[in-house]
Parts: sequence; C-alpha cells; structure tokens
Amino acid sequence: QTQLLGVLLAATSNFLISVSLNIQKCAHLRLVCQAEQQPYYTSKLWWCGITLLGLGEVGNFAAYGFAPITLVAPLGCVSVIGSALISVFFLKKTMRTADILGGTLTITGIYLLVTFTPNVPQELTARQVQNYLVSWPFLVYSILEIIIFCILLYFYKRKAMKHIVVLLMMVALLASLTVIAVKAVSSMIALSVKGKMQLTYSIFYIMSVLMATSCAFQIKFLNQAMHLYEATAVVPINFVFSTTSAIISGVIFYREFQSAALLSVFMFLFGCLLSSLGVIIIARNKKEKHLQIPFIDCGHIPGQKLTGKIQPDSHSSCYGALSKEDDSGKRQS
Repeated sequence: QTQLLGVLLAATSNFLISVSLNIQKCAHLRLVCQAEQQPYYTSKLWWCGITLLGLGEVGNFAAYGFAPITLVAPLGCVSVIGSALISVFFLKKTMRTADILGGTLTITGIYLLVTFTPNVPQELTARQVQNYLVSWPFLVYSILEIIIFCILLYFYKRKAMKHIVVLLMMVALLASLTVIAVKAVSSMIALSVKGKMQLTYSIFYIMSVLMATSCAFQIKFLNQAMHLYEATAVVPINFVFSTTSAIISGVIFYREFQSAALLSVFMFLFGCLLSSLGVIIIARNKKEKHLQIPFIDCGHIPGQKLTGKIQPDSHSSCYGALSKEDDSGKRQS
C-alpha cells in the first residue's frame, strides 16, 4: 500500500508538471507576439506555470518517501503523455496515430515498471545516508558526473552552445543529485514524524541544501530549453535523459537492485525500454511551429525598387536589398 501511494503521487505530480511546461511555452509564445518585448518573468501566465511546476515537484518529493527512485523516476513518462494530450487542446496541436501508439507503449511500460520494481525498504536513517555518501562507487560516480557537467557548462558559457542536448544533459546530471537528496530528505522527515528523530543530524541539512541548489539550477536550464525549443521536443528528451540518470544514481547510491531477481531486473529494464520507445514515437516528426514575424511593406516607397519585403533574416546582418539595377545606378550617380 505504501508503494502504491508513491505511484499515485508520482503519476499525479508528473501530470501537473506536463501542464506547467505547456503553460510556460504558451506564455513564451504570447510574449513573442507582443509588439514590445518583455521578460518572461513579468508574465502572469508564466508564473502560473511555475506554480504548477512547484506543486508537481512537491508531489514528487513526497512520492520518493513512499517508493524507490527506480520506480518514481520512470513514472515521469506520465508527463510526456500528458503533454501530448494537453498540447492538442491547449496549444492547438493535432492528434496523430503515432501519439496513440506511443501512448500505448508507454502505458504498457508503466505497468511493467510498477509490477517488477524491486521491493526495497523505504525508511532510510541518517547514518545509512552517511554510509552511502562515502561509499567508493558513489564517489567515483560523483567525480565522473562533475567532470561531464563542467565540460557541458564550458560549452554553454564560453562557446554559447545552447543546443537542446547540451541543456537537457545538464538538467539530467543535476536531476541525479536531486533525486538522491530528495529521497534522503523525504525519508528522514518521514522517520522523524514517526518518532525516530533524524533532523538533528548534519547530513539532513547537507542534503537539503543539495536538493534546493540542484533543483534551482534544473529549473534555470529547463526554462532555457523551453524558451528555445518546442515543448513536445523538450519533454520527451528531458524524460529519457533524466530518467536514465536517476535510475543509475538510485542503483549506485541506494543499491536498489542489490537483491533483486534476474527476471525482475530484466522485466523492469524492458518496461523502461517500452516507455522510452513510446516517448520517442510521440516526439518523432513533431516540427516546431514558427511564428510569423511581422514585416514592413516598403514596396511603395518613391524612388526605391525593392526585391521584396523587408523582414528580419537570421542568416544576414541586413534587413532588405535593393535590386541590381537601382544599386548600379546609385553607384554611377
């Protein structure tokens, strides 16, 4: 029953997250259409999306106290299905056959995940968290993660590389730290409520700071990706990257598959594969709908014969061009 409660919390929370991401994207689209550009944080609609995102993350936080990381993290695929459905009504997208097929595969994967998730104790004491934190597998994993994150951050800051893969890989690396900290903090709070006080240990506050910091930077990079790319592309890629990173961190840090049967491990991984395949099918061939930028019709300006209408060109530094005849005549004069 405890694990089932965690599943319900995770599913509901991820659906709220999908709603929030689509609302944020809608807010960005509205701001682009305005004549006078304003920062996104001045939009009430954007703040509404952020509020729903916060509620979803709180629900996920509670879910980690009732279910293992390897179960809660893959349930993020609920946000992908929710995003696909909401975009049909909220962003006026069209429902495709691929969406139905991908949703079916994703739901099948969720069933396998819930059925074959390893049954591990959910109550973690502060001393257990301390022992996990200094174990050599996690130390090696942390060093590798820090190196990869620094390389990505270098390309992001110095080279101004804001590709969706770069942004969402940084989100995924931060997500692995977030789920570790969330699981620890949530479990220690749950034990303290039951009478086994864990809040007097310094590890609780260390994990709380790690959770808040990593979550804040996740929102920063995720919002950057939502601003630059389509929600139907960001959500699936973010799911695949973050889920993989979270499962690896759960296996390494909390050793959740340590005593699992081989069949359970295989079926769990097969469920992850089906969910990821469903997500990829849903996101496949979805093209971003570009906004039409208002242009200036200068065709009737006296003495100027233009080759077309003046409009911004992302590949050029000029906004329009004279025809060759007028250009040569200007040189002669």
